[in-house]
Amino acid sequence: MNPIIETKSLSKWYGNVLGLSDVSLQVESGITGILGPNGAGKSTFLKLITGQIKPNIGTVVIKGEKIINNYPFFSNIGFCPEQDAFYEELTGWQFLTGLLKLHHFNASEIKAFACEALEIVELMEDKDRIIRSYSRGMRQRLKFAQAIAHNPEILILDEPLNGLDPLGRRKIIRLIKSYKKQGRTVVVSSHVLPEIEAMTKRIILIHQGKIFAQGDIHYIRDLIETHPHIISIKCSDPRRLALKFIQEKFVLKVNFDETHRALLVETNNRDKFFGLLPSLFVKNGIEVSEITSPDDNLQAVFDYLVGK
Repeated sequence: MNPIIETKSLSKWYGNVLGLSDVSLQVESGITGILGPNGAGKSTFLKLITGQIKPNIGTVVIKGEKIINNYPFFSNIGFCPEQDAFYEELTGWQFLTGLLKLHHFNASEIKAFACEALEIVELMEDKDRIIRSYSRGMRQRLKFAQAIAHNPEILILDEPLNGLDPLGRRKIIRLIKSYKKQGRTVVVSSHVLPEIEAMTKRIILIHQGKIFAQGDIHYIRDLIETHPHIISIKCSDPRRLALKFIQEKFVLKVNFDETHRALLVETNNRDKFFGLLPSLFVKNGIEVSEITSPDDNLQAVFDYLVGK
């Protein structure tokens, strides 16, 4: 298949700060997930491929056309930014219809497109409220509505699920997946693996401004699952529990956190670890008040993988 989006040696820096470094990749039709911790360069990459900022080095081509200053082509792209950028004193309806006017639709088209987009994100009942009064979830849905209102062929979504409740997230995920069936191209970023995994199997890992890995979700999961995880357990008898854990091969280290009165267990196999926990608690009569994973985040995973 011919790529829809192609970048070559794409680089961007802000003074002495590197935003993106030598990124060359091809994005085909369908859904592509951009995964990385906060500050990894995801937003910089998405702003570059939508022509909002110019690269210091490299090129971006979408459907065979260069994107920089190619204003007539911008109508083919819908962009949902991570950060809010609203005219706070406008209503949701005024904001959305104002943006549609910039695409030179006529009055009847603007009304129809705005109604359809607001219905999709379930904001019709609140369309006449000023944006300043919107909740975080409503603001996120309005951003998504403006990205899809003009029916673009290509959707670029930067952390589109931020601020949404679980039901809202499921609805947006279903909507994004429906665009693949329509033959559209969607590039969606997140710092949360399960969010990306729910939308696509095609994933690009980005870290410190560079493409760290790309491929099928199974390959990405294999990379991430090699990362040793530290599990914190607050329970009634941490020393007895520690004695049981040190007998297991998948437990690498056991420590006591006296400050938080917790047992810290490092494991290289979370599935086996959590599979063993219930039986240990029941057989030994141990009461548990809290189980957390202090380093269960993408930054910790990337730090580990980069250091290997």
